[in-house]
Amino acid sequence: MEKIKITAEQRNRAGAKGELSKIRAQKNIPAVIYGAGKDPIAITINEKELQSIFKAGGNAIVRIVMPSGEEEAIIKETQYHVVTDKPIHVDFQRISKDKMLETTVPVVLIGESAFLKTSGGIIDHVLREVHIKCLPADIPHHIEADITNLTLDVSITVGDLKAPKGVTFLGDPGRMVVHIIIPKEEVVAVPAAETTASQPELSSAKGKKEEEGATAAASAGKTAAPAAAPAKK
Repeated sequence: MEKIKITAEQRNRAGAKGELSKIRAQKNIPAVIYGAGKDPIAITINEKELQSIFKAGGNAIVRIVMPSGEEEAIIKETQYHVVTDKPIHVDFQRISKDKMLETTVPVVLIGESAFLKTSGGIIDHVLREVHIKCLPADIPHHIEADITNLTLDVSITVGDLKAPKGVTFLGDPGRMVVHIIIPKEEVVAVPAAETTASQPELSSAKGKKEEEGATAAASAGKTAAPAAAPAKK
C-alpha cells in the first residue's frame, strides 16, 4: 500500500466558537487523529494535501507530520457539506504495522458479459464496497469482481470474490455484489373514454339497429298511406 506524506498543524482551540468556520475559510480542513490507545489529536490539513490522499486511494497509509511529531494513519471517515459536497471534516485512525485493522475497499467490475449483448439485461452493481480485515501493508486499493460469466442464473456474492493475500472478507459471504436484471417493459394505460371511442360497433348490434330502423320505417309508411276510394259502378 502506498504511503502519502502530508503536513498538519495541531489545533489548540478545538471546539472554540467560530473556529471551524475560520479554518475552512482559509482553504483548510479540520481533522482528528485517534486510536491505538492514545489520546485524540485535533489537527488542520490543507485542502490540496487532502486531495493528494484521495488520489492515492481512500485506504492509503498517511504519514502525518506535525511540529510535535509524526503519526501513521488511514482515513476512517470523511464528512461532506450537504450542498457543496466539499469535505468539511476528516477522521484519521492510527495504525500499527503489526496489528490487524478493519476497513472498507471499493469493488471494481472487470470483464464483459456476453449474455448482456443478447438478453437486453443490465448490470446491477449492488455492493460497491466490501469490509475487510488485514495488516496495514496488505490493504488493497480495490477488490475485483469478474462479470464475464454473469447470466440471469449466475451472480457474484461476497463469497465469490477473490481475496488478496493476507486479506479476509468480513460480513455475510452470501451478500449480493453484482447480478444481471432484465428491465420490465413500461405498460401505458389507455383512458377508458378513448378505448370506447376507438372500438368499432359490433356487427350484431349494428344489424339489430338496422332491423329496428327498417321496421319503424315500414310502420310509418302504412300509417301515412290514404285509404283507397271505392270503385264506381
